Amino acid sequence: MKNLFCIALIVASLTGFSQNYQKEINDQVWKPFIASFNSLDTKAFMALHSKDVVRSPRDSNVILGWDEYFKNQQESDDRSKKSGAKRVIELRFTERISNSSQAIDIGIYKGTVSTSDGKSSSYSYYGRFHVVLRKEGNSWKILVDTDSSEKNIIGEKDFLAAHR
Repeated sequence: MKNLFCIALIVASLTGFSQNYQKEINDQVWKPFIASFNSLDTKAFMALHSKDVVRSPRDSNVILGWDEYFKNQQESDDRSKKSGAKRVIELRFTERISNSSQAIDIGIYKGTVSTSDGKSSSYSYYGRFHVVLRKEGNSWKILVDTDSSEKNIIGEKDFLAAHR
């Protein structure tokens, strides 16, 4: 009985540590990720990524390093600013694994784009993301970021089924 109690205590404490890491990741990465993406702030957005980042938007079948990722993000942000388009990204998680220096977050994103052409047109798109994070100094950084629409089968139902 004593051993069972010790095992339960260890599992409970490990779960608590994992939740603390996830709170740190939320505060240091995901909240500013969403804010900088939505506000088209390329520099703040890219500051959340490791200089060793590997970015792969798998639907495009490419792999980007930091420089290419920054360039693509800047071009996308500039196009949106020029056109007056607004975008909003939302994230929900399906799996989160973390320890004191590494983490893996998997989930579903929903992006919504609204144009400023006076027609109030907007559309949403969805995808599954897989992100590997690592702690660099005292800050969590995105090390690997991949996503895919999985041939457009990811949708609102998947997004709503994931955790906030």
